[in-house]
Amino acid sequence: MSQFTIRSANARFLSKNIARCLSTTALPVSGTGAVAASVNAANRAKAGLAAATAATGPVYSVRARAVSGQLRPYSTEKPVTAEKHEFKAETKKLLHIVAHSLYSQREVFVRELISNSSDALEKLRHLQATSQDVGAENPLGISITVDADKKTITFSDSGVGMTAEELKENLGTIARSGSKAYIEKMNDSEDTKDMANTIVGQFGVGFYSAFMVGDKITVYTRSATPGSEGYCWESDGLGSYTLQKSDGVDVGTKIVISIKEDASEFLDKSKLEAIIKKYSNFVGFPIALNGEKVNTVDALWTKDKNSISDEDHTNFYRFVSHAWDEPAYHLVYKADGPLSIRSILYVPTKNPEALGFDRIKPGVSLYSRKVLIMPNAENLLPEWLRFIQGVVDSEDLPLNLSRELLQNGPIIMRLRSIITSRIIKWLQEESRKDPAKYKEFFKTFGIFIKEGVCQDTDNQAEIAKLLRFESPANDAGELISLNEYVEQMPSDQEHIYYLCTPSRQFGLESPYYEPFKKHGTNVLFLHHTLDEFVMGRLSNFEGKRLVSIDSKDVDQVLKKWNDADQAESTSDADVAVLTTEQANELTAWMLSVFGMHVKEVKVSERYMSYPAIVTDFDSPAVRRMMKMMAGDSKQSVPMSPCNVEINIRDPVIKGLYSLKTENEELARKITQQLFDNALIAAGIMDDPRTMIKRLNEILAQTVKK
Repeated sequence: MSQFTIRSANARFLSKNIARCLSTTALPVSGTGAVAASVNAANRAKAGLAAATAATGPVYSVRARAVSGQLRPYSTEKPVTAEKHEFKAETKKLLHIVAHSLYSQREVFVRELISNSSDALEKLRHLQATSQDVGAENPLGISITVDADKKTITFSDSGVGMTAEELKENLGTIARSGSKAYIEKMNDSEDTKDMANTIVGQFGVGFYSAFMVGDKITVYTRSATPGSEGYCWESDGLGSYTLQKSDGVDVGTKIVISIKEDASEFLDKSKLEAIIKKYSNFVGFPIALNGEKVNTVDALWTKDKNSISDEDHTNFYRFVSHAWDEPAYHLVYKADGPLSIRSILYVPTKNPEALGFDRIKPGVSLYSRKVLIMPNAENLLPEWLRFIQGVVDSEDLPLNLSRELLQNGPIIMRLRSIITSRIIKWLQEESRKDPAKYKEFFKTFGIFIKEGVCQDTDNQAEIAKLLRFESPANDAGELISLNEYVEQMPSDQEHIYYLCTPSRQFGLESPYYEPFKKHGTNVLFLHHTLDEFVMGRLSNFEGKRLVSIDSKDVDQVLKKWNDADQAESTSDADVAVLTTEQANELTAWMLSVFGMHVKEVKVSERYMSYPAIVTDFDSPAVRRMMKMMAGDSKQSVPMSPCNVEINIRDPVIKGLYSLKTENEELARKITQQLFDNALIAAGIMDDPRTMIKRLNEILAQTVKK
């Protein structure tokens, strides 16, 4: 009988490099020497495995594929005489690393063993499809049995099974895989070096995850090759294993795990069922837990989109989102190049954040060959798309050794870019297909779209097409896009004009809107507190600048309109106005009254019915940010000096010129009141209660007259 051990040179090298690839600070290992961990798991795992794996041979991998069937119970196995074999010292260290330090959560052993079973079933199905001579005694399927009394969990499959040689290679040799030649080929070229990280399920360590929860593992297996004998492999994972022939073994593989005392939680059937549904619900073979089928939901993203009913979409959406509403939109997206992508995505009906809940987690989970890799994948989509629910499945994912974390690199960035662009295009299509429905979507999720404009600079121009705003040119409650605004612009209009206003009514009555209303120029009304930041970040759209009508950027167009109005109007001759000398005298006096709060007082060149307005001021959004930065401080936030424009045609301003000589005290109070009124109209007065006393004094003096 030959000794079934890892080749000594390979084991030493593999032990060292696998240890280096782990992103832990220190790994407790047995045997001579110490094994240090590395902070760069991806590159070192690649290098360690490339140098250490044995030549290409049969692989008991961790991939999942699709087929269905049933599984009948195994026959009673009867081991015969066993021979004991010692692991090499280096192999002991490596086994300890795999069983205790490689995976972040112990529950993933369920995913790994189910994936192994799925791969074995897929191999058998392929052999059957190619008319090869194989034995298949049971329907294709996976059976898991929990025995709390015996403290065992048994994983059984009716797959291809293993011969004695395959047992030696796959279970007697850790990290035995057929990937060595591929990795070395990729590493030989600078152009394809990063592609070596794209190997999935080729590391050959998934089986040993069972030692995280078990103190002994017994494997019964018989190959589907005609005439094959049954075998029993057993190990406690400490230093040795036994391999022996066994009678009464059906074709396939059965793994019996004797559960450790500190892992008794996995003997809870309901907990194990939840783990199966979390990681392996979409494996393409039936999975039975204590005789009951667990994976009852189909992987819809693998189906033709035309074959999926609305009911199917609703049920699947509720399964992946753990919600009870219905999806507003759904998308089935598939691509074979440049990356293999199979996905199904949903937009919910309700926004949990708007209901007062905390910031929601990303709603899209990442799969590889229908096996969960990362739930609520944070790096898959930009933060602003966290409201999207669904699944993205790709065979090209660059995973690390434990298949739990994504490697950083161009493939992930490319996948992120492709999915993000497709979602934006999808929402644009839905907005054109049914504008009324999209309006309801935007009312619910518009805050996320605005967040995307501010954060996602790569897609900012396309995201901006999803924005919707109210305008006085449309009925109340109706929303228009920036594209629609541009299409309606006169040919001589240079900019896109907007006004941040609490409501439509305030906007219509705003002194800043009056000249635009008079000249028939449309203005977007922005009601959300975030809108001003959105416009500031966007700055332009389709070559048109975004300009706030309460900023100095509109001075040029206002002067143009004012000059045209004066040239065409004949009514001004009958209206008494202040002379230039009187206006200069009044503005100088008003500036002295305002003091440090105002930089300049000048005669306005805009059309307005108000006596005065403020310009060049800190916007309401900036004021709110300043208050937030001040925190709980009771000290008021000072206002930056602004400009005041007066309307010399207004009776209040004309009366003020005379009053400053006749009753300067009252004139000063009225001047301050005009300033406060202008601050309120601009939406930047912190507390209007401060002017109540002065206003009452003005009223009292007015009544006395």
